[in-house]
Amino acid sequence: MQIKMNIKGLMVDPVTNMPIVILKDEEESRVLPIWVGIFEANAIALKVEDIETPRPMTHDLLQSLLGASGAKVSKIVVSDLRDNTYFAVIHLRVGRKEHTIDARPSDALALALRAGAPIFVEESVLDQAKSIEDEKDISDSERLKKWFENLDPDEFSKYEM
Repeated sequence: MQIKMNIKGLMVDPVTNMPIVILKDEEESRVLPIWVGIFEANAIALKVEDIETPRPMTHDLLQSLLGASGAKVSKIVVSDLRDNTYFAVIHLRVGRKEHTIDARPSDALALALRAGAPIFVEESVLDQAKSIEDEKDISDSERLKKWFENLDPDEFSKYEM
């Protein structure tokens, strides 16, 4: 089953100093943090903050190319979690045909924002992410878990890229 999610914000992991995209389901009962690279986080942040750039960024160019070719991003799905790495699939509609394209979640999220496409996460990924978190070193995971629990949702925007 796929769970519809929204990007709630970007922040920086206090342990690794890496950007994190925070996904939350519509009921705001499930949260999925996805660590991403700085450039991908910047591409997501620019769109989340609705900042125009003087020239098209890579994901803007990709969206323009898809539009010019008649393709439409119908949705993206964070589809798998293997060896602590998330996988995503971009669903493209071209006419009546549906195509799926393998992608990094950060690229898929940046494209979904530009295309206005919904974001989904497989329920199995949410369950697996929770179980992996439970297995990690207790000191780091407890510290990070407490940090997440104590964050007010209004603080998400404080960590701008």
